[in-house]
Amino acid sequence: MTIDLHCHTKMSDGSTGIQELINIAKLREVKIISITDHDTFAGSKRAVILGKRTSVTVVPGVEISAIDNQRNRKVHILCYFPKNSDRLEGMLKKITDNRRAAMSISIQKVARIYPIPMDMVITRATGSTNIYKQHIMQALMDAGYTNELFGDVFTKLFHPKFGLAYTKIEYPDVNDVIDEVHSAGGVAILAHPTVYDSMDLMMELFEKKKLDGAEAYHPRNSEEDIAVIKEHCIKYKKAMTGGTDFHGSYSTSTNMLGTYSTPDDQYTLLKALAR
Repeated sequence: MTIDLHCHTKMSDGSTGIQELINIAKLREVKIISITDHDTFAGSKRAVILGKRTSVTVVPGVEISAIDNQRNRKVHILCYFPKNSDRLEGMLKKITDNRRAAMSISIQKVARIYPIPMDMVITRATGSTNIYKQHIMQALMDAGYTNELFGDVFTKLFHPKFGLAYTKIEYPDVNDVIDEVHSAGGVAILAHPTVYDSMDLMMELFEKKKLDGAEAYHPRNSEEDIAVIKEHCIKYKKAMTGGTDFHGSYSTSTNMLGTYSTPDDQYTLLKALAR
């Protein structure tokens, strides 16, 4: 059975709508999905209802932005099956507000380099809970400044070290995020451990018995990475999830929905870990 537990929609930085994503899942025979939009349950809650109409099971989820303060690295935590998601709303709102403030500054910086009406960006972010870099880049493409989403212009503007429009977003500490997820009765999974160089953090959190699992099957995990993640998940009896990290056309590579999947037994374990 194909189970894709990492999908994004227009509610955050994906290019497809919720119903479109569910329809794609049905056509591709992906039986279970989780819409894990960044820092919002808005898409997930609606998707659960829409999924029932099309025989696609939708797992309530969210991908929460955090910071590993000890190593000064970004980290993402996937939350699944929260029994009281309302308990996370305060934290998610603060993250969303911080992102909105930072992106507002970024847009102003972009406009000084590439003259563009603010309305063009806002229009492309319509339906999202926030403005993301993808929306800015889509506006720049439509204005004729570039013909690719994640090319030289993106690097020039948004590289975290030398990007001319990069603006740091304040995120909560990863330990606090995991505590909040557990307080809401959810399962806390470390997303794509290799993307932000979080393998050492994963091992530390497993040792501390804070984390419930890690995303082993992901487009940016090598076979060697998967082997290490599996080794530690088995050692600490943690869940090994899988997901495509689907963003539609707002992605650096082509990954069709369901390309990366959570094994059936690990999905069963994930549900059992729900508090």
